[in-house]
Amino acid sequence: ALKLRAGDKHCLITRSKCFLKLGDTENSLKDAEASLKIDKTFPEGLYQKAETLYTMGDFEFALVFYHRGRRLRPDIHKFQLGINKAEEAIINCLGNPSAVKLENTEELCFVSRQAERKKDNQQQQNKPTKDQKRTKKQSPKTERQLLGELYADKAYLEKLLKDEDLMQSSTRQGIKVMDLVLDGISYLNHRRDFWQQQKPMYARVYERKLLRQGRMQDKKRKSSDIGRSIAKDMEDIELCLARGSAEESCRKAERMLRKIQGWTEEEVPNKHELIGNLHSCIGNAHLAMGQMEAALHSHKMDLDFARKNALTDAVSRALDNIGHVYARIGRFQQAINTWEEKIPLAQSSLEKAWLFHEIGRCYLELDKAEEAQDYGQKSLQSADEDGDVEWQLHATVLVAQAQVKLKDYRSAIMNFERALEKAKLVPSEAAQNGIITALDNVSKSFIAELKKSHKE
Repeated sequence: ALKLRAGDKHCLITRSKCFLKLGDTENSLKDAEASLKIDKTFPEGLYQKAETLYTMGDFEFALVFYHRGRRLRPDIHKFQLGINKAEEAIINCLGNPSAVKLENTEELCFVSRQAERKKDNQQQQNKPTKDQKRTKKQSPKTERQLLGELYADKAYLEKLLKDEDLMQSSTRQGIKVMDLVLDGISYLNHRRDFWQQQKPMYARVYERKLLRQGRMQDKKRKSSDIGRSIAKDMEDIELCLARGSAEESCRKAERMLRKIQGWTEEEVPNKHELIGNLHSCIGNAHLAMGQMEAALHSHKMDLDFARKNALTDAVSRALDNIGHVYARIGRFQQAINTWEEKIPLAQSSLEKAWLFHEIGRCYLELDKAEEAQDYGQKSLQSADEDGDVEWQLHATVLVAQAQVKLKDYRSAIMNFERALEKAKLVPSEAAQNGIITALDNVSKSFIAELKKSHKE
């Protein structure tokens, strides 16, 4: 990229970051400085130079560039974070300035070198020997956070120190076990102190917070991507069924069902609803293929899932589909029972119109003409409320057919005539022809009955 666009500051910073990851601080610093030659106020360049200097141990110079970056871009929080960690690193190296107290004397303009040397000598004498070295006092929680997995190793070594017999023993090479254990603890202490200096605890807490926020955003993005993918897949499944490719629709729905069952509710918030919907799609595909028992099984799965998760709309849908399967296989009473259970869940006049019609049609098939007439009239009332001419036509025909069964030919003729007017409004030539044929048959029956009555 730099060959194509020499001196591109963004490319230089990216390469600088890579050098820093590899531990090549010299080249990392060169690239960071090169980006700043192009643009002295480039915030990424200032931050990268500060980070590289910090890694090199030049904490004071790093602090200068962190401050410079914050002055230019106070909105970028990582500069403040850099200032905090650089200041803490300096304090860890030199000591806390607040611990030094000066008295306001007349000879404050010089420092006694002799007194300093004497103090240093005393400190050297007071330094613990190798055998006396123990762990620097830190809270277990802090130490565990700093050492990570190595914390268990340090705890194990400290436990070994309590075994006096083991500490006095030596290895085959003549090295005392105590020395080995103390070396291990010393190494872990240095490692802990380095990480304390490299990343102070408050910086770690802040980074963890940012990481959690990043994960939440990733989850949201992932959920959004999954949501779009699911919507597309559901569309494909329904489209296949609509085109008459029931087998392909069923196969896609089953594959998608397995996929969704493997996802968490965080990834797919409406997981239960989708699972039920897919069972419904599979059931409809089986119905289209004429596989009635399989269709019934899938729709019952949908119903069980809907009831278990209190999904009212899904319960209504499943009852509707189960009723259709029962009606198709001639189990009309079970269809009636299922659809009557659905009646309280019907939400619109139109939904009630076709539901009452289907129940009435099943009663007609069972030769229960009075019940069929009652439901036909309920269907017609609901269709009138909605103003739907097509369902007014179906309901009127059902009432007329029930009246024929009841031998109320006069009423049946009147209703067939009304139905014929509705069929002209739809318009439906097939319905008109069917009704005309029915009218002819009813008229013949009515005339035959009249002749019979006249003879009697």
